[in-house]
Amino acid sequence: MIFKSRILIVAFLAPIIDLTGCIGIGPRFLARDRFDYTTAISDSWKDQMLLNMVKMRYADAPVFLDVNSVISQYALDSVVSVNSSWSSPKTGFGGGNILGIGGIGRYFDRPTITYSPMTGERFARSLMKPIPPISLLTMIQTGYPIDLVFRLCIHAINGIQNRFGGGVRARQADPEFYPLLERMRKVQSEGVMGMRVKKIDKEEASLEIFFRERADQTMAEDIRAIRNILGLDPNVKEFKVIYGSFSPSDKEVAILTRSILEIISDLASYIDVPDVHVAEKRVNPVLADQSAGTPPVSLIRIYSSQEKPSDVFISVPYRGYWFWIDDKDLPSKSLFSSLMFVITLMETEGKEGAPIVTIPAGGG
Repeated sequence: MIFKSRILIVAFLAPIIDLTGCIGIGPRFLARDRFDYTTAISDSWKDQMLLNMVKMRYADAPVFLDVNSVISQYALDSVVSVNSSWSSPKTGFGGGNILGIGGIGRYFDRPTITYSPMTGERFARSLMKPIPPISLLTMIQTGYPIDLVFRLCIHAINGIQNRFGGGVRARQADPEFYPLLERMRKVQSEGVMGMRVKKIDKEEASLEIFFRERADQTMAEDIRAIRNILGLDPNVKEFKVIYGSFSPSDKEVAILTRSILEIISDLASYIDVPDVHVAEKRVNPVLADQSAGTPPVSLIRIYSSQEKPSDVFISVPYRGYWFWIDDKDLPSKSLFSSLMFVITLMETEGKEGAPIVTIPAGGG
């Protein structure tokens, strides 16, 4: 009888003891954690950008923190205890068997996230350095509308000024600027205007804009208007792109690009700030676009309210108000996402110095 009881106990404990062995939890959580951390980092990046945009609107100092590393450490501890005693009716009063089983299980998830502020040389290179023209035209080649890219990222093209709403340099766009972008958008959509990069040597390359020879009458008129507004030679089909405010030649296109900070400062001017803050001189009013024809659509719409909004793409609190982008406002969402992409173009520094850590992610 005692032997049979022991066999039953061993059979009962076998699966429990197996649970205390090697249980690999890391591989099972990889897909879940990768998705969760990707979403969390993306959302925090957007929150940080919008908050800094609002702070710059109020002449406050922006602060940028980068996530250098995310380390998630798992631990699974389990303990099983067994107490038993056997007695025979002949040796003890009443006899009988006693079996006691106890167990403790503990699970830990201890993520370690490393942040670093963007300061010094890296701040100047990533946020204050003008965007290279070749980066902007690369965006256009990948499908971004040329009017959106130019409104967002340049100060001027061949001396024709864009609108800028940031600080003491606030100004309206030149009358020719928006009609020029409208025509450039048309010829881009029809594939009549193209761009190419020509290698000069191992370290230098030139960027060129060209117009296709074959075009219908409408496109030909748009091309002639573009040449005329930019002051380009009507008989030349390829034009070298240079960085600058003005071009010394009618065979070149000079593009004066903005830095990331200038882009953020300009977008901040579109924020719909509370009227009470404007009345109290805490912030400047919105710089409305003016043009001879129909005013262009605002680049971005950022609203403000005292109550926390619902159904938003992104929202942040600041000075007792909520600032947010409506989730149904697709153009503003696309513009904001484009800004995040432009920032990645300027992020050329490697991740030297990031910790390399080996973490046990499962028992065994």
